[in-house]
Amino acid sequence: MVMRLIPLLLIAAAAHGAEYTIDSAHSSAGFAVRHMMVSTVRGAFSKVTGKISYDPKNLAASKVEASIDTTTVDTREAKRDAHLRSPDFFDTAKFPAMTFRSTKWSREGGKLKIAGDLTIHGVTKAVVLDVDGPAPEVKGASGAMTIGATASTKVSRKEYGLMWNKLLETGGAVVGDEVLITLDIEATKN
Repeated sequence: MVMRLIPLLLIAAAAHGAEYTIDSAHSSAGFAVRHMMVSTVRGAFSKVTGKISYDPKNLAASKVEASIDTTTVDTREAKRDAHLRSPDFFDTAKFPAMTFRSTKWSREGGKLKIAGDLTIHGVTKAVVLDVDGPAPEVKGASGAMTIGATASTKVSRKEYGLMWNKLLETGGAVVGDEVLITLDIEATKN
């Protein structure tokens, strides 16, 4: 149901290319999926790790590699979280992480887009992240230069082999297929 999206994301630097490490304590990956066709269930993964190389003057040289720990799924409902960790969904014993590797960075209409390969449940598909940011680099409390961004994409959970579902008497499904993934990333300069 949830897409670990990815772990990953984007971050901006001040002048030329710079290397950053995703700050797990201040980053998360969230998801939203329709439930019984009447509401939206939201959840998050609390452990996102990875590296970002960002050059605003040469986007072709920019890249991101990120990982989301699927065992950290949290929807504020323990039984649902256990079901999401089971073989019906993420099968975290077999697939403990979702990963994202960028393949192309570009600007379209002033907006940053990051294309890449998202791997969930052992299946890799191309996705495009729509990025808000990156925010200007600032000096954090520890003295390290820090950047941040928010990115999102929509995926079909069935394309990643997350097939579990039940039909309702009215003909709808318990779990929707389309999943919105949102990444909130903060990263510190190496």
